[in-house]
Amino acid sequence: MKWTDVREIGIALAEQRPEVDPLTVRFTDLLAWVMELPGFADKEERCNEKILEAIQMVWLDERG
Repeated sequence: MKWTDVREIGIALAEQRPEVDPLTVRFTDLLAWVMELPGFADKEERCNEKILEAIQMVWLDERG
């Protein structure tokens, strides 16, 4: 996975952390959690706030 795989990342986070409300997660924590995902292989410096917001929205949608 790379930062451009926003949908896949959001789904993975929803599965790994079902108890977490994505709207309460700080972007610094979100960035760290994404980088810890199995299969994630991209550089931290390629991430930005827009990408993190998009991941957060997918994660929120996946919670239903």
